[in-house]
Amino acid sequence: MSDVRRTRNGRPVHHWRRDVVELAALFTAVAVADAVANLVGHRPDGPVLLAISAVALLATAGFHTWWARRHNHAPPTGDTDARRLPTEHAGQSEQPDTEVRTGAGPQTTNQATVTALWRMRTTVRDEPGSLAALCTALAPLRVDILSLQTHPLGEGTVDEFLLRAPQELPAAELSRVVSRAGGSGTWIERADAHDLVDAPTRILGLATRTALDAAELPLALRQLLGRCTIRSLPATTMSGRRTESAPVEGALEGTVIRLRAPEGGVITVERPYLPFTPTEFARARALVELDARLGPRIPRSQDVLTLPEGNAITVRRADSNDVEAAKAMQERCSRATLSKRYHGPVGDADRYLNHLLSPRFGRTLAAQTASGRIVALGHLLWDGDETEIALLVEDDWQRRGIGTELLGRLVAMAVEAGCESVYAVTQASNTGMVAAMRGLGLPLDYQIEEGTLVITARLEATPVRSRLPYEGPRAAFEQAEQH
Repeated sequence: MSDVRRTRNGRPVHHWRRDVVELAALFTAVAVADAVANLVGHRPDGPVLLAISAVALLATAGFHTWWARRHNHAPPTGDTDARRLPTEHAGQSEQPDTEVRTGAGPQTTNQATVTALWRMRTTVRDEPGSLAALCTALAPLRVDILSLQTHPLGEGTVDEFLLRAPQELPAAELSRVVSRAGGSGTWIERADAHDLVDAPTRILGLATRTALDAAELPLALRQLLGRCTIRSLPATTMSGRRTESAPVEGALEGTVIRLRAPEGGVITVERPYLPFTPTEFARARALVELDARLGPRIPRSQDVLTLPEGNAITVRRADSNDVEAAKAMQERCSRATLSKRYHGPVGDADRYLNHLLSPRFGRTLAAQTASGRIVALGHLLWDGDETEIALLVEDDWQRRGIGTELLGRLVAMAVEAGCESVYAVTQASNTGMVAAMRGLGLPLDYQIEEGTLVITARLEATPVRSRLPYEGPRAAFEQAEQH
């Protein structure tokens, strides 16, 4: 019969006053019952007294029922372990249909708030409590810190955050709050779902891609370091002069990283909006050292395609080992074809091939006959922040769909590499290249100046698929998937 309640720390509290009252009532009832029994048994008006006792018992029972309903034994809401959510956090449930219950109160359903992902970097003082002050300042804005990386400096620390914030919260407000909390040099940009992968996993993935394909090194560096411009300079120019060099261990110069390329040239990485940290420099250098140890390499997969007239050609990746075969193809091309491709002296065409076929500067696709003779080349070239696309098809093999096939594959590679657009430089009279670009079915921009036409394709749509039937391993694999 005792009433037991729990305080917020969970310890039981016994209400002794209520226990004493109930025991007193019990003893009183026993005494009254004994007195009534004596009166009924020894006095003539006993039946009247018995009736009066019954009325008194009913009245007592009614009073007890009223008292119990008014003073419920259940503990009030404030004495339970459950805590009410603050009003400013209402609707911040991770799941849209989460029910929040507090004691005997009503149930409320909260809808999820629309949020956005941000990447933010800021420099804080290297002293205890500086990071805590920054995190505390973000909490009232309902900003959730999903991940944090620290980059120690000589003085201070660069903290890199991945944040989830309400959609309506502007970047300027985030920067202002961070600045008031002690952050300096704050940089912020939108993030996406790919940034949810933790840094070690992302770096391992980039290392794997680089190990499989030497052409992936510039792309891996760009994804590792964010928005930056990457340029590869050969050890010597085409005229034989030596270019700038970099120390063996590389150099970190604020917003510029210079690393020695495996073949002796220089790889420069520039990011004007934010200086590189020693941690980023060490990661980039490790990626380049991995590339150097593995040496030249490209995927050796190939596809056999059937042309409309029945000839079979093989499309594969090409590299510096194909320089001699590519020179032989150019010797079979007419001067007009070479002029449309290189926009310069035709006699210098062979000197471009070492650069064009190097995996350091992009990816190259070759189309060859059953006898192994190369009849077409397609290039996807990394040009700083932009990507150039170029084609050269031998005269006797033009107008057969080979150029369109190579172009579609190169665009697919650009999409896979995360490029936003590709551009082709050609002559205004090169109707074949114009038709091939239009055949992609992508939004195109045209710029023409003094007979030179620049066509830019914005990679907002799915690139065109191959129009030629497969006969090679990939075709067999696709047929097996369909069945």
